[in-house]
Amino acid sequence: MGVSLGVMPHALPRPGAEGQRRGRIVVVAHVSSANPANSAAAAEPGLLSVLAYATLHRMDRKSGRRRTLLTCVLIFALGAPARAEDDGPRVSIIRDAEIEQLLRDYTAPVLKAAGIHSEAAKIILVGDRSFNAFVADGQKIFVNTGALMEAKTPNEIIGVLAHETGHIAGGHLARGRQELAKATILSVAGMLASAGAMVAARGAFNRRDGQVGMDSAGAVGILLGPQEAVKRSLLAYQRGEEQAADRMAVRFLTATRQSAKGMLEVFNRFAGESLFKTTAIDPYLQSHPLPNERISNLDQAAKQSPYFDVPDSPALQARHDLMRAKLVGFMGNSGEVARRYPISDLSLPARYARVIADNRFGRLEDALRGADALVAADPKNPYFWELKGQILLEAGRANQAIAPLRKAAAIAGPGATPIRVLLGHALVSADDPKLLNEAVSVLANATQRDEDSADAWEFLSMAYFRKGENAKAQLAAAEGLFVAGKYVEARTQATRAQAQFKEGTQGWLKADDILTYRPPGSE
Repeated sequence: MGVSLGVMPHALPRPGAEGQRRGRIVVVAHVSSANPANSAAAAEPGLLSVLAYATLHRMDRKSGRRRTLLTCVLIFALGAPARAEDDGPRVSIIRDAEIEQLLRDYTAPVLKAAGIHSEAAKIILVGDRSFNAFVADGQKIFVNTGALMEAKTPNEIIGVLAHETGHIAGGHLARGRQELAKATILSVAGMLASAGAMVAARGAFNRRDGQVGMDSAGAVGILLGPQEAVKRSLLAYQRGEEQAADRMAVRFLTATRQSAKGMLEVFNRFAGESLFKTTAIDPYLQSHPLPNERISNLDQAAKQSPYFDVPDSPALQARHDLMRAKLVGFMGNSGEVARRYPISDLSLPARYARVIADNRFGRLEDALRGADALVAADPKNPYFWELKGQILLEAGRANQAIAPLRKAAAIAGPGATPIRVLLGHALVSADDPKLLNEAVSVLANATQRDEDSADAWEFLSMAYFRKGENAKAQLAAAEGLFVAGKYVEARTQATRAQAQFKEGTQGWLKADDILTYRPPGSE
C-alpha cells in the first residue's frame, strides 16, 4: 500500500465502442503496468539511473487548462526498454454504483477527520485481484477489487483507506516529487564527478609499469557509488512516509470512533507473504518498513485507542458482504462462485453472487428468477432492481429493462451515475421515439455529474442522432472519444460538429476545446 512505485499510466482506448461489460461492472479504461514491483529494490542494486514522473492529462474545458488525471513515479533501470509502458499486463478501471457508494460511505468520516473535503477526493476501482491500494494525483485513491474481495470486514478496508488518506493529508505525493527531483539532480551530479574520478584513476593505473589498467568492475563501482547513496536516502524517505501514514490512519480512526483492528489484521495477514523474503534483505533497500517492524509499531498505536474493540455495525457488514459477493459473481469463475457460495447457502449475498453468475454464464431464466427473488426479499435495494434491468437489457429486452432501471435510479438518487447511464442505454435501445427526450435528459445529467463517463457520452450521441440533432450527436461522440483517449477520432467528430454550430456558441466552443487540445508529448 502507499504511493505506488514502478507503475506507468498509459492512455489506451476502451475495447470496442461500448467498452467491455462484466454484468453491471463496466470496464471504462485500461492502464499498462510495467515494472510492477512496489519498491525501488525491484531494480538491481546499483542500476538505478533515472527517476521520472509519468503524467496523464486531459483538458478541463471549464478553465481551458489541462488537468492532471494520474501521476505515478516511474523508475528506469540501466538497460531497461525505453518504452516500458508497452510491456506488462493491462489493468482495467471499472465503475459500479453500489461499490462506489459504499466506499464513499467508508471514507467520508475519515476524510472529514483529516480535513479533506469528501467531494475533492475520489476513489477509483482497479480490476485487479491482488490486495493493494495506492494514492495518485494528490487526492485520488485507487483500490484493487482484490482488496475488496479479500477483506472480511468493513473495518479492514476502512483501515486501508485511512492509511491512503494519511498519504493525502501528509502531502506525500507532492513531497515525493520534490525528493525525486532532488535525488535525480544529486544522482546526475554524482555520476559526473565519479566519471571524472574514474578517468583520472584509470590514467594513474595505466601509467604504472607492468600494472594492469582498472577493470570494468572497478569502473562501475566508482560510477554507481553516488547513485547507491542517493537511492538509500530516497528509500529511507519513503519508509518514513509509510510510517507517518500508518500513524495518521490510527489518529483518523480514533477521531471517528472506529477501530484500527482491521488495519492491523490486514497487515498481519499479508506479512507472512513477505517475511520469508526479508531475512537476507538490506533494510535500507526497502521502500516500506519491514513487516515485523511496521506491525509492531502499528500494534502499539492501535491498541492505545479506546475504540480498538468496537465492531462494525451489522448494517455496514451486510453491505460489505453483498459487495464481496457481487465481485465474486462478476469476476470469479464458476468454480470459485460455487465454492464460496454453494447452493446450500441461502443468504442474500450468496443468492446475489449466484444470480450474477447465472447471467454471466448464459443461464438467463435462472438469472431472472433469482433477480425477482432478490427484489422480493428487499424491494428497497436499488442494486437488486438494477441487476434485474441489466439482465433484461443484455438479453435484448430493452423495453422490459426500463421499468426496473427507473426504479433503481429513483431509489439510489442522482449520485448513482452508472445506474443512470444504464437507464439511458435502455431508453435509447428501446427504439421508441417517445423515449428519446427522456434518454437525452437522463444522459445529459449523467455527463454533467461525471464528464469522464465515456459510456454516457456514447449513448447521448446515439440519442441525439435518433432525434435528428446531428451536430449535438457528433459533439457528444467527440466528447466520448476524447474521454477514451482517442484524440484523432475525437478531432474528426469535433470538426464535423463545429461546422454545424454558429461561431462563438457553446457547442462551437466545446468543439474548439477538443480541436485545440494537444496531448502531452505531441508539441
